[in-house]
Amino acid sequence: MSKHTFSIGGVHPHDNKISRECPITPLPIAPTVYISVAQHIGAPSVPCVAVGDKVKVGQVIAEPGGFVGAFIHSSVSGTVKSIAPRADLAGRATTHIEIAVEGDEWADGIDTTDTLVTTIPEDPKAIVEKIKLGGVVGLGGATFPTHVKLSPPPGSKCERVIINGCECEPYLTSDFRTLLEKGEQVVVGAALLKKAMGDVPCTIAIEENKPEAIAHIQDVIAKLGYQGIEVMVMKMMYPQGGEKQLIDAVMHRQVGSGALPISVGAVVQNVATALAVYDAVQKNKPIVDNSVTVTGECFPKQANLLVRVGTPLRYILDYLGGVPEEAAKIISGGPMMGRAVANLDAATVKGTGALLLLTEKQTKRAPATQCIRCGKCADACPMGLEPFLLNKLSKAADWDACEANAAQDCIECGCCLYSCPAHIPLLDNIRVGKGFVLSAIRARAKK
Repeated sequence: MSKHTFSIGGVHPHDNKISRECPITPLPIAPTVYISVAQHIGAPSVPCVAVGDKVKVGQVIAEPGGFVGAFIHSSVSGTVKSIAPRADLAGRATTHIEIAVEGDEWADGIDTTDTLVTTIPEDPKAIVEKIKLGGVVGLGGATFPTHVKLSPPPGSKCERVIINGCECEPYLTSDFRTLLEKGEQVVVGAALLKKAMGDVPCTIAIEENKPEAIAHIQDVIAKLGYQGIEVMVMKMMYPQGGEKQLIDAVMHRQVGSGALPISVGAVVQNVATALAVYDAVQKNKPIVDNSVTVTGECFPKQANLLVRVGTPLRYILDYLGGVPEEAAKIISGGPMMGRAVANLDAATVKGTGALLLLTEKQTKRAPATQCIRCGKCADACPMGLEPFLLNKLSKAADWDACEANAAQDCIECGCCLYSCPAHIPLLDNIRVGKGFVLSAIRARAKK
């Protein structure tokens, strides 16, 4: 069987999928949840409940604050205790809706049974509207509102839907377990996305280190009988699951600088997003929970948990035995693109996919030395950039030159940092330059 990959750069870190045998199990509901109104790219949502209100699971508690926005639903039933700023994962003050849990009563109209619904609605617009009402966002990390991505601008046309099942980040296994345990729902979700985009072909891309998932999804497609859906086996290469890299691998098309995937006829959605689409359209179930991998060599109890949105991180870790003494850092996400958790009292959001515990030895960087001009960072960059140059320009605060050399196109994958023999903090410096460049681009757009 031929295996596919992208054409520029990439690295091959050890996959460390040590939690791959752990089935997804429901985490008991926390006594109190804290649901952020900023769980997606775009303006924060606007609360539509008040302190003292009684809410049910799946009830809308915040409405979109702009075109690029999403509905937010209560993940529990209980009483709204406060609507106030609270520190998020990075320690930033963000408005949260605090709900004290009382039972587990679901809103009317939500189908909580396991019955598989395979009939696809005929009206594409009705599918997109249900996805919008379900608060579905991209669960591969970007959290872009899915209904917006499914509404291409005039003059743009989708030619292929790509379902990202690569899960190329080391350690993460929740998507793999979703493919195994909810494969039927994922395939129906893929068929719904395919229909929403005009019955275009659909490719489910899965990396070769998941042979069980590949075989299972192929069997599901054959059993359900949907036409125009295929599985494509991808080589193990990071960042295979990056949107632009996946389009390159599947369609052999390059997304231009500053352009969106739809510019080359592609719409990419994550496996977990496809499942959320199934739930929203076929079951009237909004995003109220998601699968979270909890892992790390220093963590004695590996797990993939089904977690209600708004659950405090400390509650999750305490349920699994607490943070071990050897753990020096906790990452939300994987080791390559995840972010350090500054606040264990922060709560999960829709896009929380993993908690990774690392030891001091695993997190301690070697001292940076002089660049030896080996070019490994440029060879590894999947965007075809020159990290050594962007690093130099960013340190010199030459933002115009950073923009001229496409710092804004950096996807912050960390391949440059991973490959640098001089241990130069390339990504850290490039990220600073990218921030200034994007600010300048946005300022020009407002004029």
